[in-house]
Amino acid sequence: MDVVLMSAQGQTVKDITTLMQVGEDYVRDVIHAFNWRGFDALDPKWSGGRPRMISDEVREHISLIARTSPADRKITAFSTWSLSKLAEHLVKQKVIPAISRETLCRILHTPARSPGRRPPRGRRLPTPSSLPRCSVSWRCTTRRRPTGG
Repeated sequence: MDVVLMSAQGQTVKDITTLMQVGEDYVRDVIHAFNWRGFDALDPKWSGGRPRMISDEVREHISLIARTSPADRKITAFSTWSLSKLAEHLVKQKVIPAISRETLCRILHTPARSPGRRPPRGRRLPTPSSLPRCSVSWRCTTRRRPTGG
């Protein structure tokens, strides 16, 4: 925004780069984008982070498996899922090529969302306590490790 204002006040690109401590190419790109798109160019709407590697369908499938008993999958060696056993099962069944326990934990603790659907007026979204619980026996914790210092 400052670059555009300074340009509108008649300052040269060299003056703007000196004052703002940015490159000439950046200043020219901002001015050209503003001239082309207007105020929309000043709000680039970047999305943070890298794109998801696991699709919503696969996430739903993982949640479904976690909510069932291992006996339902004809596994009799244990009665409840642990994160490591569930991860092994998902890889063995080729649901996903590889998955860490931390990613699995995030998937299981993120409520499923259906985009574009809202509850009718006066009705609330289900609370986490009213949703079926996954049968994973190991609790996911988000404790931070102490840093050295």
